[in-house]
Amino acid sequence: MDFTVPPELAELAEEIGAFVRNQIIPLEKDPRWTDHGPTEDFRRELVDLARKHGVLAPHAPSEYGGRDLSHFGRAIAFEAAGYSMLGPIALHCAAPDEGNIHLLDVVADERQRERWLKPLATGEARSCFAMTEPMGAGADPSLLETLAEPVDGGYRIRGRKWLITGAQDAAFTIVMAKMASGEHEGKATMFLADMPRPEIVLERQLDTMDSTFTGGHWVVRFDDLFVPEEDVLGADGEGFRYAQVRLAPARLTHCMRWLGAAVRAQDIARDYANRRTAFGKQLVEHEGIGFMLADNDMDIYTARLAIWHTAWLLDQGERASAESSRAKVICSEAIWRVADRCVQILGGLGLTRDTVVERFFRDVRAFRVYDGPSEVHRWALARRMREKR
Repeated sequence: MDFTVPPELAELAEEIGAFVRNQIIPLEKDPRWTDHGPTEDFRRELVDLARKHGVLAPHAPSEYGGRDLSHFGRAIAFEAAGYSMLGPIALHCAAPDEGNIHLLDVVADERQRERWLKPLATGEARSCFAMTEPMGAGADPSLLETLAEPVDGGYRIRGRKWLITGAQDAAFTIVMAKMASGEHEGKATMFLADMPRPEIVLERQLDTMDSTFTGGHWVVRFDDLFVPEEDVLGADGEGFRYAQVRLAPARLTHCMRWLGAAVRAQDIARDYANRRTAFGKQLVEHEGIGFMLADNDMDIYTARLAIWHTAWLLDQGERASAESSRAKVICSEAIWRVADRCVQILGGLGLTRDTVVERFFRDVRAFRVYDGPSEVHRWALARRMREKR
């Protein structure tokens, strides 16, 4: 196996890294980065900066100005972007938009590409993905309760979703609903719908631990939302299959972005341990501190290898379901350990907002829950082992 990063990707990573350090990190204290994520006007300002510096949406199709990055290419670029938690916002490669760009690129027809993918891929618009429900679909999507009733010319959608990231100010949504009747009764279908609309009610914004996603997380209600037949994404009854098209790569890109943040936290902790003295020597010379930095290094290294291998398999056309589950658990738990150790190394400083480590610590905790809790991925891997007996 050749682990050499191609020169063009190494150059792109350097370009993105310089942009993040010089243009984005100085903006991390901007009050428009709220407890519910960056505001929409702040997001647009960040996107404009990335566009000006030629690093906007490198993962997007080339027909919309992107670089058609492979999954491995995204691993290199997104880690560099993640060095600031605002970096993926600026590069427009944050969730849920990055996953929706990939899904639409694979599934959307030409009219849908022009109407929805083009403004999304160019950073002119944001989107949301409405699947998770309060008492229904979540880690187990088969519990989907939102219904789509076939009517003349289209469908009427009724139901409630929650933890819908970025619903506020989104230009459109992709809705997952179960067919209420007809040939595909009981099967899931994806629908495209413009926002805002009176039939799409943003009931309330949820107060959550994390604060990285533009627009925060919402409870959204669909009150007899009419969607015409031509706005079905893909084919009727194929929603769960398309969800896998989106979710396997999307859970991996979460790993990529958070790995960049872990590298940043490690750099901050290492710098502090080399500058601060206690009991007659630098902190880094105390084994209790040095060993934590070493453990961070090993966790970061292991996470990166898991990401690269899974990305490589996806680039070979493999589904990589087991590998993406494995990588999600390895990365989310390793990166959490890095965050925890960095807070500990920084001591009292780590409890303050004088560095981004405190915010990283809070935000990354959610990563062990979204895109499949660690327990669900472990269960999926264990089930595969049972099937091989």
